[in-house]
Amino acid sequence: MPDITTPSGVKDILKEYDININRGLGQNFLVDSNILEKMVEAACLDAGDRVVEIGPGLGALTGALVDALPEGQVLAVEKDSRLCQVLQDLFHQEENVEIICGDALEFNWAEELTARGFGKGGYQVVANLPYYITSPIIRLFLELSPTPESLIFMVQKEVGERIAASPGSKAYGTLSIAVQYYAEPEMIYQVPSTVFWPRPEVESVILRLKPGENREERADNEELFFKIVRALFQQRRKTIRNSLSKAAEIDLSRELVGRALERAGINSRIRGEKLTWQEIVELSDIINALLAEVGD
Repeated sequence: MPDITTPSGVKDILKEYDININRGLGQNFLVDSNILEKMVEAACLDAGDRVVEIGPGLGALTGALVDALPEGQVLAVEKDSRLCQVLQDLFHQEENVEIICGDALEFNWAEELTARGFGKGGYQVVANLPYYITSPIIRLFLELSPTPESLIFMVQKEVGERIAASPGSKAYGTLSIAVQYYAEPEMIYQVPSTVFWPRPEVESVILRLKPGENREERADNEELFFKIVRALFQQRRKTIRNSLSKAAEIDLSRELVGRALERAGINSRIRGEKLTWQEIVELSDIINALLAEVGD
């Protein structure tokens, strides 16, 4: 087999299997062994760990994971059936890897992970994610049970910055809160576009997410919490009071919003982008309680 960690090797194997790159699936292959090592290092893997990989492509990262887990297991899910054939041929002699051909967004993860024992003792997700599925994949695994111990993703730099953004910054928004509500994000390493073939137009970052750190800080009514988050950022320049009292998704009177903000100790004239996700949880819980009082 050609060396799939070099551009020439990738071109050779694509030619051998008569495969044309599907740009609609975000196929930019990682061709730098140093970056592969950094991704594996970021996961802090032990030899017997279990790892899920999404979108393995031609298997460069898969191979690095297999080598790092001689007593563990890699479950790699690839949507492109043509690449699945390459992966099955490449790894058919490896006992610690399973290649599944299917759409990761439609896969029954809870059932399949439990069946493979991935829920016992934990597992991690490590993936060079196709950019077009970054947000839904992150949300899927953060809301999944069993929840992964950590998630190591190669993502578009702009997306990584939004996920890890702090309140008040330009990048801070609904994605920041949606992820930080479930996990602690950390940008590990910046990755230039030159380590991919074909070369994408954007740079990337290695992002680590640690779920479960804030489980005691969950909102009483999560549906309401996320409606409030969306309302606060749909029109960023509005004050908190105006954003919530005029929100399309929630029927909140200006008076009720004012009472909630006063009870939470939040200035009604600031913008929602100034609040941490914890402050929004507290505000959401207060609004939820006030709505219950009105209902009674």
